[in-house]
Amino acid sequence: MKNNLSPIHPLDQWISQIKQGQKQLSVLVDPDKCPLEMVPELLRNLPRQTSHLFVGGSTVAPGLTQDLVRTIKNLSNLPLWIFPGDAEQISPLADGLLFLSLVSGNNPEYLIGQQARAAAILRTMQLPTIATAYLLIDGGVDSAVARVTGTHPLAIDDPEKILNRAMAAYHMGAKAIYLEAGSGAHNPVPAEIIRRVKMATDLPLIVGGGLRELDQIHNAWSAGADMVVVGTAMEEVLSLTQ
Repeated sequence: MKNNLSPIHPLDQWISQIKQGQKQLSVLVDPDKCPLEMVPELLRNLPRQTSHLFVGGSTVAPGLTQDLVRTIKNLSNLPLWIFPGDAEQISPLADGLLFLSLVSGNNPEYLIGQQARAAAILRTMQLPTIATAYLLIDGGVDSAVARVTGTHPLAIDDPEKILNRAMAAYHMGAKAIYLEAGSGAHNPVPAEIIRRVKMATDLPLIVGGGLRELDQIHNAWSAGADMVVVGTAMEEVLSLTQ
């Protein structure tokens, strides 16, 4: 008998896991920093807790994302979501797309411009999306996100502004929140900010940037993060194997 059941949407599956008390760990793979020949080594060195893979970066040459996604999907069964720096990084081979809006900044290109271009691309493919409010928090580094988007990160000593931006996204219909301290951040997103955003929105919450140690990851989970993202730490592992 033919099975007519639709595949579970990645957001629905994630929410189900959250309700079961499961915490997620995603490894972010930047196409600019992970040559295709290094993918097997990357997959061998994934933390045992890894639940997802994100693919994307702030500045990625056209075509690199597609090739990287294809290579990873051939070697791994982990759910793979696109974490796009721009609309050109969308791949129909992925399992999902974080449909990001940079609500921490005031640049219309990253509030609606890139999203409109992405919408045109998405009309040609069947790729599940998760509407995600993306907030860049000051992690003590000059982040690539800030440089590329021409926006400033939100100061950690102004939690009310961070909370208001997150709540604005919630009221506009965001389905998830992403608090980002920036690649290689010296200071991860503080636990108190994670806690306040989670309590106020009760949306699935992703936290990334500057999380290199296991205790930092557990602290983020304990504060309310449903998914923690590591990237630079894995890049450092790969650099040691080359």
